[in-house]
Amino acid sequence: MEGVTTTVFFHAHPDDEASGTAGSMILTSDAGHRVVVAYATHGEHGTVPDDLGEGGTLADHRRSEAEASARVTGTARVAWLGYADSGMTGWEQNGHEQSFHGADTEEAARRLAAILDEEDADVLVGYDWHGGYGHPDHVKVHHVAHRAAELAARRPRVLEGTMNRDRLRDQLAAAREMGIDPGFDADDPMDDGNPMGLPQSEIHHAVDVTSVIDRKRAALACHASQEDVQQ
Repeated sequence: MEGVTTTVFFHAHPDDEASGTAGSMILTSDAGHRVVVAYATHGEHGTVPDDLGEGGTLADHRRSEAEASARVTGTARVAWLGYADSGMTGWEQNGHEQSFHGADTEEAARRLAAILDEEDADVLVGYDWHGGYGHPDHVKVHHVAHRAAELAARRPRVLEGTMNRDRLRDQLAAAREMGIDPGFDADDPMDDGNPMGLPQSEIHHAVDVTSVIDRKRAALACHASQEDVQQ
């Protein structure tokens, strides 16, 4: 197909694509373009499901969930950088020798750049400067994505996924007016002490995924082991 592009969506853990960029992935694949997702880690410190099975590992289970999500989003390839989940800020896992947070940025960027070169990627989607909410692995995604783009043979355009803090504030206010207590405020400090996402003034693009919202929810449902993303 003439004019086909390839977009690599780079995420920290399985399920991040579903809660984050799944709508954009679906719209892109529906338009006939190639979608690739690369995960930095296998999400080893997520919620362990009751039905994991004897001898099964959470990493393997979450890999299978990611593959299922890819079928929903029309993703053509699922790739893994092979690092370990670093856990939240201050966890002892931050310092694990295989953790993504502690990985050499240059080495991690080379791993991602190899995928970009294999795909001759046109676009690379990562995270904003504090990873949306300060998770160590998400912050690392930001730095690794930008360096990988510099190392790639054909430098792709880099886009940063984030959350609109001003819109979130309005949505939370609307929820409270309906008698629903969200349990947090948009300006509350997140994992790194910064509020969630970015203000409207710092956001340059928005993607309306209303037309595929049911399929985005289906992608979320593929990660059933992680009950927090089902809320």
